[in-house]
Amino acid sequence: MSQNLRGMEYAVRGSVVIAADRINHDLTDPDSETKHPYDHIIYTNIGNPQGVGQNPLTWPRQVLSLCDLPDECGVDHPKASEMFPADAVERAREIKKALGGSTGAYTHSQGPLAFRKDITAFIEKRDGGVKADPQNIFMTNGASSAIGMVLTALIADSSCGVMIPVPQYPIYSASIDLLGGQKVGYYLDESKNWDMNLKEMERSLDEAKAKGIKVNSFVLINPGNPTGQVLSKESVKEIVKFCAKHNLVLLADEVYQENLYDDNAQFESCKKAAAETGLLDDDAIELISFHSTSKGLFGECGRRGGYMELTGIDEKVQDQLYKLASSGLCSGVPGQIMTSLMVRGPKEGDVSYEDHEREKVTIFDSLKRRAKIVSEGLDSIPGFSCQTAQGSMYCFPKVTMPEGAIKAAEEQGIPADTLYALSLLESTGICVVPASGFGQEEGRWGFRTTFLPPEAEMENAVKLFKKHHEEFTAKYSA
Repeated sequence: MSQNLRGMEYAVRGSVVIAADRINHDLTDPDSETKHPYDHIIYTNIGNPQGVGQNPLTWPRQVLSLCDLPDECGVDHPKASEMFPADAVERAREIKKALGGSTGAYTHSQGPLAFRKDITAFIEKRDGGVKADPQNIFMTNGASSAIGMVLTALIADSSCGVMIPVPQYPIYSASIDLLGGQKVGYYLDESKNWDMNLKEMERSLDEAKAKGIKVNSFVLINPGNPTGQVLSKESVKEIVKFCAKHNLVLLADEVYQENLYDDNAQFESCKKAAAETGLLDDDAIELISFHSTSKGLFGECGRRGGYMELTGIDEKVQDQLYKLASSGLCSGVPGQIMTSLMVRGPKEGDVSYEDHEREKVTIFDSLKRRAKIVSEGLDSIPGFSCQTAQGSMYCFPKVTMPEGAIKAAEEQGIPADTLYALSLLESTGICVVPASGFGQEEGRWGFRTTFLPPEAEMENAVKLFKKHHEEFTAKYSA
């Protein structure tokens, strides 16, 4: 079998999560005789909002339901207007027409043109009028499949390198390993709330070139995963200029663009930054941007909806990406519909508008409170250091590790923060991801946690984090 597959690691579904699932089976199996000091697992290992209690938005589900139902049971039912709001019925009719009548049929390999026009209108509004073309939009099964497609095209052989942030979301490291490419890490500055450092980016690129690696692309995750930072407009402009200068394809992972909790933070898309620096007009940058229905305020992870936008990509290269998309026929239609509904919701004056916006505000305000509860709570624990979660859905604290724990982990052949995460799980039922799975500086230990479970549960989780750390430190300092 593929040795690249054997060597690939994907930390967010790694050994700690496997252990959590085993314990969860014990807790839910009435015949299990294994006892634990808690009654459920608190899954904070992955950004899966609805999996830990977030309610789906009502209007998108109403529209999706109408799209799936046969006409006589849905949009044409004599009591449809009594069961569904008028704007949901109208939008479902529009979507069914765009699909040719049924959600059970294949669509265009890039997604229906009507949906791609919805996406380009969203992009143009977001970026202050910077033009977008529906022919450059590919609808995909979440952002992950789009990332996989692009990396497949970029990694021609084992000499090809992709610059990735350290820490980074493991889809990048795992995919690069699977495809046989080279990971070229550039470190984010934890002392400056995980900001970018141009000198560090130049250092990383120069060292890779000196090793004979052909670096052809650069990954930016903004807002950050696992680090939760939101980059300034100036930092984003530095990055687009860096990529243009070195002829690097910029892969802009922007799936958390709605998740901004710092009142002073503002999301700046790479496309807008490229326009404002003149790079678009000069056709001086190759940029591929990703977005998804899984994050933001929709949290529709299971729908697998998303898209990528190609900017400045050669037509012949785009043809190859289209061929790759065609080999999968099309992305899932429910995800395509959800993407259209995410970028174009009910408009002001529609019957569902106020309720839809109210639901979104409720979700956002709670996320903002949870970001503060967890980041400030973790930072207050002696032996922890946690940067403020300005955006996304995660905190990435640094944890002081006792020498005894480091030695014990070495004896077991695992990183010290994996030992820590397994101990945390066994003791409290909280499932986190060891920081070593995302990459970090030598000698640093920690973990990534979401703040997606309900507020009361996250408040209790902070207390459990503190209690466990005291007990763990005492155990391994003896």
